[in-house]
Amino acid sequence: MSDENAITVDIYDQTYHLNGNDREYIERLAATVDAKMRAVASKGRTVDSLRVAVLAALNLADELARLEERYAAVTSAGDTVASIRSRAHSLNGMLDEVLGQERKAG
Repeated sequence: MSDENAITVDIYDQTYHLNGNDREYIERLAATVDAKMRAVASKGRTVDSLRVAVLAALNLADELARLEERYAAVTSAGDTVASIRSRAHSLNGMLDEVLGQERKAG
């Protein structure tokens, strides 16, 4: 591991030496995992760090799945919004055409 990319983080009282280019991002990820593990440990009776890690991973996977569902809903709604905008633009063009014809006739 190159020293310039070495990042040391603590997760659930364990030190990990990681390699990466974005120190702040990796530290933020480590802090998220640490917080999730501590939250899981505070709600349960287990002191086994492996079980805490697995339960934390399941919680994080659940959050990810829910966010993916929300993203899919928003992006499909975005298609609907784009469709509505396109239709509105088309109708606006037709209205301008009709009003222009009435002005010429009137």
